Amino acid sequence: MPKRSITIKGHRTSIALEKEFWSVLDAAAERRRVSLPRLVAEIDKSRLKKTPPPGLASALRIFALSEAGRSGVGDEAD
Repeated sequence: MPKRSITIKGHRTSIALEKEFWSVLDAAAERRRVSLPRLVAEIDKSRLKKTPPPGLASALRIFALSEAGRSGVGDEAD
């Protein structure tokens, strides 16, 4: 499982996600015209508003699944 180091609020953190999730997150950041660290920081900020807050990796996976559903990633014509 690939790990990436990202700085959030001045703190460096290492996040391990499956490559498919990283691909969706990279594409989402590109579509929004923001860097991946900025997108991750936005997701982190949003997750901390939940009670109890999910872990960061879980929040990133949930976001990626939501994005994939919206953009049709994985949809294939029969």
